[in-house]
Order: sequence, then structure tokens, then C-alpha cells
Amino acid sequence: MGKFTKVAATMVVTSALILGACGKTDLSVEKKVEAQTDKEAAVEVFAPHKGLNQKPTPLKMERIGEHEVNIEMTAQITDIEINKGEMYKAWTFNGEAPGPVIVVNQGDKINFTLKNMDPSIPHSMDFHAVHAAPSADFANVMPDHTGSFSYPADNPGVFMYHCGTKPVLAHIANGMHGMIIVKPKEGYPTDSQVTREYALVQNEWYKYNNLEDFTNGVPKYVVFSAKALKGGDPNTNGAVGSLVDKPLLAKVGDRVRLYVDNVGPNEVSSFHVVGTVFDDVYIDGNPFNHMKGMQTVLLPASGGAVVEFTVTKEGSYPIVTHQFNHATKGAVAVLKVTKDGHDDGSAVMSH
Repeated sequence: MGKFTKVAATMVVTSALILGACGKTDLSVEKKVEAQTDKEAAVEVFAPHKGLNQKPTPLKMERIGEHEVNIEMTAQITDIEINKGEMYKAWTFNGEAPGPVIVVNQGDKINFTLKNMDPSIPHSMDFHAVHAAPSADFANVMPDHTGSFSYPADNPGVFMYHCGTKPVLAHIANGMHGMIIVKPKEGYPTDSQVTREYALVQNEWYKYNNLEDFTNGVPKYVVFSAKALKGGDPNTNGAVGSLVDKPLLAKVGDRVRLYVDNVGPNEVSSFHVVGTVFDDVYIDGNPFNHMKGMQTVLLPASGGAVVEFTVTKEGSYPIVTHQFNHATKGAVAVLKVTKDGHDDGSAVMSH
């Protein structure tokens, strides 16, 4: 059940928008966002966010019991570089887009707290990994307020999380999305064979805060990001070329596991690693959905998977969606394989 901790009684949004009753707020904000559909809106920053660039906030996770974990995240406005020299004033979780990867165990109780640092818009959290009553457990957290919720993570897999506040499309497309991994109780049957693993997220970027483009347009960019599973792992935002300029690394003979999620919001992903065949695939990351020998894995919007393959030779292995119009728009990463697993400075092959 949700509990809200009031930080302030009244918050000024703009001269035309004052947050009052929750229902009125939803309607006012929805109309405000929907109004951002003309050509000017494509480049004009949403007025309450002008000049706002909140510093990224570390994810807070604390295990308080064998099967219970506390997680605290922020909703905030942070400038994200989505292509070289091109900034997007993103609506984010913790100042990242996609947000930080969350890893819990099957059977955990998640005690989740969302601190809404956005001065003007309510936000929320929709975890695809849990059983919950959305009207209560995914409820809006008002600007400058904090909301706390609890739910079980009983199903293993790779899941999407996102803001569920209306209009949901605007919140996701503006950057409020990420991946949560629920590790299976009994693990995966191939755990002992894996020598290297990464978490990858695919997302799309459209015209800034333009609901018309989000709804009827095509993405300007489709991109990959790497999210850190542990300290020292690469951790990037969804940006064109970020995982080509600084490729992922492996050594000859490694069995590589990728946790993959397509957070959309609109397009499918035909996930493929050039130069190899997936030895084992777990659709949605669930060990019961075990497939072998796949060349490409279809990920619907929000869909996830665990894919595993062995790299047998040195070289560059492009990671793409085989929707090649999307690869052309940026959905390319590179796995660089060397003798020792370190970057040797050689040029990489891209697509």
C-alpha cells in the first residue's frame, strides 16, 4: 500500500498551473504535456524545467533481511547527451536515462521509496516485475513529495520499469524507464559456464517533449546503453555511439551473458550479435523459457531476455537490432574481444 510523506502543503508550478487535488493535477499536467505538440514545442523547454539540470543521484539499495530489500530512487530533470553535442532535458530516474539497473532476488519483498525532485509534475513507478494493485502501489508522487510502497518480486526475469503517470507515453519517451532483474532462486542452468556479463537497454528518442511526435512520429534515434551490474562495469546513458566509442570487452573463449531489455516506448527490437549464435536464450529472463541456437531474439516494447554466447576469435562483434533502420539511427554497440580481455587500442568494426 502507498504512503505519502508531505514535504510541503502547496507548490507553485507556473502562473497557470497550481498543484491542488490529485485528480485536478493529473488533468492539468496531462493537458499541459499534450499542448507541447507544435513545432515550437519541439525545441522549447517545458517552462517549469527551464534552467533545471539536477545532478545525478546514486541509487540507494540496502538488503535488510534474507528476503527483503529497501530501494530508494529519485524522479528528476537532468540534461542527457543523446548524440555528440546534442542535449535532451530528460525526465529521469536518478539522473540517468535509462535509469540505473536494479537487481533483486526471486522471493524478495521490495520496500520502494520514490523521491520526486521535479518541481512541477507528479511521477510514479511501475515495476513490471511485481504483483501489485496499480491504483495504490503505483500511485503518483507529487512534486517535492516522497512516496513509499511495498510489493513482492516472486517471478524471475528481466523486466522493464517506468513512470506510470498520465500521459504514460510522455513520461517514458522523455526518459523515465529502466531495467529490473529478478534473479531466479535456483539460478540459470548455465550459470557455471558464464565468465562475463553485461546489462544492455535499448530505447528511443523523439522530438523533445512532443506528444504528437511520440504518438505518430518515428524515433529520431534508437540507442543502446550499458547499465552497471557491479562497481567498475560500464554505465552509460542511451546515446548514439556510446558503446562504439567505448566498446564492451571480453577475451577469447569467454561465455558472455547479456541481460537485455527493450524499453521502447514504441518499437520492437530484433536483438542480434554479429559473428555468433546464441547458445542459450531465456525469454523474459525466465529460466522456464529456455531456447537454444537462436540467431536473433525478438523483444517487444518492454520485453527482456538473457542471451548467452561464446566468443571464439579476437575481433569486433557488433551488437545490433536487426531492424536496420534503427541500427542506422544509433542502435549499435560493439563487443571487443582480445586475447586478455583488455582494450588493445585497435579500431572497432561498427554497422
